[in-house]
Amino acid sequence: MSNPKRAVLWSDAFLDEEQRSLAESARDFARREIAPAAARIDETHEFPREIVRQMGQMGYLGMMVDPEWNGSGLGAMAYSAVLEEIAVECASTAVIMSVNNSLACHPIQAFGNDEQKERWLKPLATGEKLGCYCLSEPGSGSDAAAMKTRAVRRGNGWVLNGVKNFITSGNEAEVAVVFAIVDPSKGHRGIGAFVVERERPGYSVGKLEKKLGINGSSTAQIVLENVEVPGENLLGGEFDGFKVAMNTLDGGRIGIAGQAVGIARAALEEATAYSLVREAFGRPIAELGAIQVHLADMATKTDAARLLMRQAAALKDAGAPFSRQAAQAKLFAAETCMEVATRGIQVLGGYGYTKDYAMERHFRDAKITEIYEGTSEIQRIVIARAVAKELG
Repeated sequence: MSNPKRAVLWSDAFLDEEQRSLAESARDFARREIAPAAARIDETHEFPREIVRQMGQMGYLGMMVDPEWNGSGLGAMAYSAVLEEIAVECASTAVIMSVNNSLACHPIQAFGNDEQKERWLKPLATGEKLGCYCLSEPGSGSDAAAMKTRAVRRGNGWVLNGVKNFITSGNEAEVAVVFAIVDPSKGHRGIGAFVVERERPGYSVGKLEKKLGINGSSTAQIVLENVEVPGENLLGGEFDGFKVAMNTLDGGRIGIAGQAVGIARAALEEATAYSLVREAFGRPIAELGAIQVHLADMATKTDAARLLMRQAAALKDAGAPFSRQAAQAKLFAAETCMEVATRGIQVLGGYGYTKDYAMERHFRDAKITEIYEGTSEIQRIVIARAVAKELG
């Protein structure tokens, strides 16, 4: 089994001193605490509860949350750099971190009032509680307006009924941001967003998916059967749900880009380490032109993906529009991740197809980055529409 050295990231020059320090600290933590457990987590499908607890203590679960609400008060640049380091060692752990930061903490911080932040954001930011994001359904994914989950007024509150699908951390989350149709006649403009606590009667975890990869992260159905929530659980205005969902996904795509870059980097490092010790025709295969083509392309595309991610993060931190750049980063990083992991297996040959090396795990983990938080096809639609608007 190879023991790859970790890459020197020249693109860290784009980080300031605090961000570089955070990335280095995360690299040490991931190498020390996560790497030894990663293969076991994948094999047993266990939720890395102790690691998640430690990440909460280190401030990794509420990185962009204001200190007033127990967060680290950092920006998207620091967040994506730390997330990449976690993903290098374990993609499952990285997506747990990503969902809690981007899809649970963000919408509550961005659209919640002070009472809601006190109640839910504070424990989410420290990892005392874990969050999830309930948008997709068995019959609706990219087309959010096709959702069937309904929210009906009852007195000063609401009653929710429906089934949500493919919910990351759904089996462990205590707090869910749930989207439901309030007025079917309004289409996507008739969607509301609600914060729903796991302990509410009628809220239950349904089917747990058996997946190709990211096996340490649960992917669950969330079933809502006459779940009563008070009016103060409404996030934003009555019909703000679609805005909340899309705004949240824009930022979330930076996180998934970070996960994808981390997986790609892990595959590049593994392939390089192997090629330096594996010999063919009397010399290391790293000296063979065919292998050098793979390594060169893997390294170049991984670095390019990271730079796109950092561009989107920098725009977000500056308060500038970043939707197109986030979609570009997510698209390119995800497709690069899949390509780099595939090439990595090719470099390792037969060994890349075995569980003696981590490469097959990277390959399995890579595919989901092209699917969740907007498929590659959806990213292309977002990008094309933005370009047409900007240049048309």
